[in-house]
Amino acid sequence: MKSDAFFDVAKYPTASYKSTRVVFTGDQPSEVIGDLTMHGVTRPVTLKIVSFKCHIHPTLKREICGADATGSFDRADFGMNYGANMGYKTLTKLQIQVEAIKSE
Repeated sequence: MKSDAFFDVAKYPTASYKSTRVVFTGDQPSEVIGDLTMHGVTRPVTLKIVSFKCHIHPTLKREICGADATGSFDRADFGMNYGANMGYKTLTKLQIQVEAIKSE
């Protein structure tokens, strides 16, 4: 996966996602719209928030929040189409879990 035939990490050592907008349903976030940069290419990717919850941490006494999000992208759109000529799908599914602690 690290080779130049796929991610080419020697040339592109990082990938990044930068949100441009968060969509709310009521008071809960439901989508994050942003741009994924990978393999030197930037494309829009929307993440659907399937679970979001906040509460006070019992020992830290500060608010913590956790979320599960899903999304997908076609890796061929980023110039990574290895295996496509052999019949492998290039659709890539994302499953993201995140947890954050509110700063003081």
